Amino acid sequence: MNKQYINRLRNLAVATLSDGCDQIAGRRGFMDFDIKARVNGRKIAGTAATILETPTNDPHLPDLAFEVIDEAPEGSIIVISSNGDKNVAIWGELMNAGACVNGHEGVVVDGGVRDVELIRKDTEFPVFARSIVPASSVGRLKTIEKNIPVIVGGVMVRPGAYIVGDDDGIVCIPEEFIKDIIEFAEDAEKTEEEMVKYIHKTGSIIKATEKFGRA
Repeated sequence: MNKQYINRLRNLAVATLSDGCDQIAGRRGFMDFDIKARVNGRKIAGTAATILETPTNDPHLPDLAFEVIDEAPEGSIIVISSNGDKNVAIWGELMNAGACVNGHEGVVVDGGVRDVELIRKDTEFPVFARSIVPASSVGRLKTIEKNIPVIVGGVMVRPGAYIVGDDDGIVCIPEEFIKDIIEFAEDAEKTEEEMVKYIHKTGSIIKATEKFGRA
């Protein structure tokens, strides 16, 4: 985890970073629209520690998920892949407590979260998920792998990939493109700031796009 990159990412919008993934990595970086801040919404930036869940009828505790929460580097974002079932909660009060005491940055869940009132009452830990639902994952999902590439919200997330979340949603930035995408986003946001000023000055978005060569 490069802390300098993390600090720069905190100052950049997910929307701009998503544009950077499109233009530099040549592929989508944003996750599905319904994976959004469900509890304690705030800006998050960190690197991914990944977990893979699969449907089951057997009552399994998510032991491998517990291992990731306990063992991932401080400041990680826990990223959990499943079948995207909105009617199963993959995250709840106990896992949230474990993530907090280990100093993690947030969690991104391709499924549901529960215990929302308790999580909000006891912590400021940000949870991004597809849904809020009371159903336990026990007897519905089991953890089968950890620290492997996973698909979450339509995006491939590799361990160590950079994850950024804000009110627009979540973007995943591959490690090999992180420097170039940060530089792209910083330049783009400076340009957009000047464009906004020019629009207010001229009263015209057309003149602004003609002057700055972008929209």
